[in-house]
Amino acid sequence: MVLWTREELEGLETQRLAAYAVRSRASRGRVYPEPEHPYRTAFLRDRDRIIHTTAFRRLEYKTQVFVNYEGDYYRTRLTHSIETAQIARTMARALGLNEDLSEAISLAHDLGHTPFGHSGEIALNELMKEHGGFNHNYQSLRIVETLEQRYPDFPGLNLTWEVREGIVKHVTEYDVSQAAGYEPEKCASLEAQLVNAADEIAYTTHDLDDGLRSELLQANDLSDVQIWAEALDALGIRAGTFTEMARRQLIRYLINLEVTAVVQTVAEKLKELGIQHLEDVRSAPYNLVHFSPEIAGRNRQLKDFLLERLYRHYRVMRMQVKAQRLIRELFSAYISEPRQLPLEVQARVAQEKPERVICDYIAGMTDRFAIQEHRKLFDPAARG
Repeated sequence: MVLWTREELEGLETQRLAAYAVRSRASRGRVYPEPEHPYRTAFLRDRDRIIHTTAFRRLEYKTQVFVNYEGDYYRTRLTHSIETAQIARTMARALGLNEDLSEAISLAHDLGHTPFGHSGEIALNELMKEHGGFNHNYQSLRIVETLEQRYPDFPGLNLTWEVREGIVKHVTEYDVSQAAGYEPEKCASLEAQLVNAADEIAYTTHDLDDGLRSELLQANDLSDVQIWAEALDALGIRAGTFTEMARRQLIRYLINLEVTAVVQTVAEKLKELGIQHLEDVRSAPYNLVHFSPEIAGRNRQLKDFLLERLYRHYRVMRMQVKAQRLIRELFSAYISEPRQLPLEVQARVAQEKPERVICDYIAGMTDRFAIQEHRKLFDPAARG
C-alpha cells in the first residue's frame, strides 16, 4: 500500500515544477494559523474548501447567458467555473506550473457573481455607487474571507494568500481587479494569470456553443468571422451542412486552438524575458499570460460578433432588462423595510451598514430564488 503524505507531495512539486511556479510548501500562509493536513497540500485543501461552500453550489442556478428556466442544458456559472478550471489545469501542466493553485482560483473566481449574470452586477453596482460600489471579483474575496461561515475559529475559509491574491487579481474584458492589500503594484502568479486566459477561452467558446444550440445564432451568421471560417476549413465541414456533431467538433477545435496558442505564447515570452524565478514573474512590467497578436485579433472579431448577435439579441436583452428591474425592486423593498429580510440577515443589518448587508444578500441569490422572492414581495396572491 502506498500513501502519499503532504511532505512527499510537496517534494514532488519541487522535483517537477518550473522554477517560476508557486510551490505549496512556500505559500505565504493563512490569516489564521492552522495545522497542516497529513496528505493534502495547502492548495488542494483550498480547492476542497471552495467546492464545499454554499456559494459554489449556488452557481448551478446562476446565469451565464441563459436564465435557468430557458433550458437544462445551457451553461451556468457552475459549469463555466468547472470548464475554466479544466482549461487552466491543462495549461498549467504544459507550462510546469502548479495545477492545484490554478484550479482553486478557477473554481473560486465567480463565487461573487450576482443572479442574472453581468446584468445583475451592473444593477447592484449602480445601487451601491454611494456605498462603495459592487464588483464580483471583490465579492468573491468577501465570500472566502468573511461571508462563508463554516469554521468555529475564524470567518470565511481561511484560504492561502496565493489563492486569495488570484481571486482579487482576476482580470478579463469583463472583470476589473481591485487588489488593495494584495500587492496591487505587482503581477499575480503565472497560475493566477492562466485563469484569466482560461476564463476567456471558456466563456467565448461555450457562449458560442450555447448560442448555436439555442438557435439564436445560426452557423451561416458566422461566415465573416475569420476564426470560425478557418475552423470549418481545418475540419472539412461545409457551412451549408451544419450538424450537431459538427458544432461539437468546431467548439472542441476552437478550445484546443486557443489553449495551444496561449501555452506557446507564454513559453516564448518566458524565454524572451529570461524569467527564472517567481519574483521575476511578479516584478514583470505586465502580465505574461496572453494571446498572440494574431489570435487576439481573431478573438476580438469573435467577441464583437457575440456581443452584437448574442448578448444583445432581443430575447437576451429582454431578460437582462427584467433582471435589472427585479434587482432594483428587491433592493428598494429591503431598504425601505429591513424586517422583510430573514432573521439572520436582519441581525447583520443591526450591526453593519444595511446597504452592504442587503447587497450581500441579493448577490448570493440564485436566479430562481430572486424571482421567487420578488413574487413573494410584490404579488399579493403569493404566499410569503
